[in-house]
Amino acid sequence: MKEQIERFLRAGAFAVAGASANRDKFGNKVLRCYLQQGRRVVPVNPREAVIEGLPCVASVAELPSEVKSLSIVTPPAVTEAVVTAAIAQGIENIWMQPGSQSPAAVDNCLRHGINVIADGSCLLVVLGYHDH
Repeated sequence: MKEQIERFLRAGAFAVAGASANRDKFGNKVLRCYLQQGRRVVPVNPREAVIEGLPCVASVAELPSEVKSLSIVTPPAVTEAVVTAAIAQGIENIWMQPGSQSPAAVDNCLRHGINVIADGSCLLVVLGYHDH
C-alpha cells in the first residue's frame, strides 16, 4: 500500500470529487489538506463555483489533463459513476476516502489498470492534515 500511496502523491496535480464548501465535511478537509501541502488541486462539485478560493469544475470530465490523481469523497453509489468518468478522463490514481469505497468501483479501477487506494487509508492521516 505504501508504494500505491507514493505513486498517488507523485502526481503534479490532484482533484477532489465530492469537494464541499462546508468546512466540517471531509470533502472540504481533503481539499484543504492538499492546499496545506502546497499541492495543485481542483475541486469537483456541480453546485459550487468556488471552494476555498479555487474555481470548481462540475464533473471529472472537465478536469484539466495534468490531473492524474483523484481523491473521491462521495457516497459509494456516486463513487461508481465518478470512477467510470475518471477512467474515461485518463486518471491514473484514485484514492477512495473511508466510507466512499465501493467493491464495484474498486473492481472497475483494477480492470483498467488504475492505481487504487481503497483499504481505509485516509489522506488526512497520511499527509498530516491539521484544522486551523
